[in-house]
Parts: sequence; C-alpha cells; structure tokens
Amino acid sequence: MKRREPETFTAVDPACGEELASYEGHGEEEVEVRLARAAAAFRAWRKSPFAERAGRLRAAAALLRRDRDEHALLMTREMGKPIASAEAEAEKCAWVCDYYAEHGEAFLTPERVETDAAESGVRYDPLGTVLAVMPWNFPYWQVLRFAAPTLMAGNTALLKHASNVPGCSLAIERLLAEAGFPEGVFQSLLIASGAVAAVIADPRVAAVTLTGSERAGRAVAEEAGRQLKKTVLELGGSDPFLVLADADPETAAKAATEARTINSGQSCIAAKRFIVERPVAEAFTDALVRRMEALRVGDPRVRENQVGPLARRDLRDELHDQVERSVAAGARRRTGGAVPEGAGAYYPPTVLDRVRPGQPAFDEELFGPVAAVIVAESRDEAVELANASPYGLGASLWSSDADAARELVPRIEAGAVFVNGIVKSDPRLPFGGVKRSGYGRELARFGIREFVNVKSYWIA
Repeated sequence: MKRREPETFTAVDPACGEELASYEGHGEEEVEVRLARAAAAFRAWRKSPFAERAGRLRAAAALLRRDRDEHALLMTREMGKPIASAEAEAEKCAWVCDYYAEHGEAFLTPERVETDAAESGVRYDPLGTVLAVMPWNFPYWQVLRFAAPTLMAGNTALLKHASNVPGCSLAIERLLAEAGFPEGVFQSLLIASGAVAAVIADPRVAAVTLTGSERAGRAVAEEAGRQLKKTVLELGGSDPFLVLADADPETAAKAATEARTINSGQSCIAAKRFIVERPVAEAFTDALVRRMEALRVGDPRVRENQVGPLARRDLRDELHDQVERSVAAGARRRTGGAVPEGAGAYYPPTVLDRVRPGQPAFDEELFGPVAAVIVAESRDEAVELANASPYGLGASLWSSDADAARELVPRIEAGAVFVNGIVKSDPRLPFGGVKRSGYGRELARFGIREFVNVKSYWIA
C-alpha cells in the first residue's frame, strides 16, 4: 500500500483572506509515534490519583485565564470569531476544567450495591486512548469539554482538529503540557480527514468522539462500528425557537436575535427555525427584522462588531445558496440575503418569513446568521412543526405562562429544552441530541461516564 504523505495545513484569516501560517502535517511515522506514546502514557495515567488529575486541570484553567487574550486572538484570526466571544470561550474552557477537577472524583467513585455477595457494586474504570474529531466553530470549547472529563477519568486523548484551525489544535496541546499533563496524555494529530479511519482502526484507540456534520458523523460511526468501538456523536441541529401567543414579542425577538447570531450564526445550538403563533407573528417578525438590521457586522477584532465573517468563503456561498433556493420555493426575504462586496467571508444578518416545510430554510441546517420565521396556527401545530425535522439537538420555548410551557417540554423532540431562555451548553447539564443530531452525552456526570468501563464487581 502506498504510504500517505503528510499534508500541509494553512490557516487563513476569513476576515480578509490573508494566509496566517502553514503547518506541516503528521505523516504515518509520526502518527505511529503518537499512538505508541498515548498507549504508554495510559498505562501510567490510569493509575494516577484523582487529586493529581484534578491538579493538572486546575493548572490548565489558570493558564487559560492568564493567557486568555492570546488564545482569544488565535481563535479570532483562524476562524473569524468576534473577539468578545473568543474571550468568553476561553473563560468557559477554564470553567469546564475547574468543574471536572472539583466533581470528577465523585462522579466516578465506586458504588456499593447490595446483592447476595459479601461485597458487590459498580466501578468506573478508564477505557484507554480516546480519539476526538473536532470542528472549527468553537475551536477551544469543543476540545476542552471533551478533554477535561476524558483526562479526569484516567484516559489519554488524541485530537484530530478541523484543518482550518491547526494553530488552535497545537496551542491546546501546548497548554495541557504546560499544565503538567505527562507526555502522551494529550496529543494533537495534524492529519487529513482521509487518515482518520486508519487511526480509528488502530487497536490502541479505544473509543471515538466527534462533533461535526451529519456526513462526518456517519463516516466515523461506520468505521468505529466496523471496529466495534464506542462512539459519541454531536452532530448538526436545526433548533426550533417557539414563540407562543402569550409571549411578549419584543422580549422574544431580542432573545431570538442573540440566539440566531451566536458565533455569527455558526453554532449547532443557535436557534434557526422561529416558529411563532399567528397572534404575535407580525409583531415578532417586525421586531426581529429591526434588531437584525441593527447588528454591527465587520472585522471580528473590533470589539464593537457583533457579527464577524463565516469561517470560510465556501461556507458563505453554501449558506447563500440555501437562502436563494428557499426564496425560489416561496420564502420571503425581509432583510439581508445578499453577498456583500469586498474581501472576507461575510454574510449579512438575514430574516426570511413565509417559510414552510419543503424549503431549505426549514429542512436543512443554516450555519450562519439567517433566521427562518414559520407561522403556526396553534401551540399544537407549533410543536408539530418543531418536531418536523430530522434533527433534535436543542429547543427554546417562549411563553408568559411557565407552567403551561413546562407541559410542552416532554412533547418536544430534542436533547435540551429551554423555557424563556436561550439554549446553551453548561458543564453542570448533559449536552447532546436525538435523531440525526447524534447520540451520547457530553458534560455533567453523564459525559464523564461515556468513556469508562462501567464494571460490576462481586466478591464472595
């Protein structure tokens, strides 16, 4: 078999198209070195006391806070994240490290179970080396929310990051090394997507986690299934934002604007389909249009700008094509929806109304600042429309009657439902989806137990 030559990974600033830096990828020999190093590190790391693991995570949190501005600027330059959001992402990564440092041992403490044995119960032992295939949209958070519980559980980790954020990948590796994690416990793999299957197939890899597209999830799950290895998948979303007739349309529109433009609209849990009962539909839509038009779009390094570029020009062009096809199918363009002139992968905050099933704006994930407004004749129809999607990641529900809204929560097909609040990830709550949004959970006690051997023991 012909040996795969290492690739070169070039980071490009999406705000202007400037090439920032190029990195030589890892060839087959280097990948082998890193796999062997991870396996060797696991043999020692799995025996380390929880206090040692927690100390390393706390050190990582402190470093993230100390060097927040440096990490934030790297995120902004490589994928266009507005600088204030990048700073918040670094702080959130510090939080998840501190969270598992504080709670990880309790989540994995063996549990006694009364049986006919003298002693019996359940242990939570590490699995081995876990491969993470991560996306570019939250280039630090996606990694640390996986790495913190995985390393706290006694596993080692390999990171295959998105090809457009190689600098972020290597910076996280350096961060954890500086925090005192032993050599081989966490390593980056600068490899192309085509090289991932061979890593999954390697017997030294015990499990795989992926955050990304449905297509990528299928490919990883197929190879992991062939190797009979555990997977956790967090895939796309077309999150509904339900506005009931008794909701205040101005309040809902303010939250909707923020929810749709988080990370310039490039978030799996950014609200995408705004399903509004008819009595408040006009007022809500008018307010949403007004607020979207007021957003400042521009250089993500300028703190006053609220929406930056999309991460790549091809992603911007794909989003615009979805808008054009939706309009051709009957949607109405209320604001935005035109590709701006000039450098950079910018796309204006856009509102489409008269959106219905069968249009791309309803059926597909819109990964950018485009809001699709759908009118429902009743709250029952609103729930039906919310569920009329192959995705089921998050959902947001707005009503002045919290008790009535609470009754709708069990009917919504999603991994999380937020009432009168914007969907967000939180280390204290499990995160993940249903249907084509994936399976398994990250964060909280559920996340740290995904990559452990839940082992029964029985002693006579």
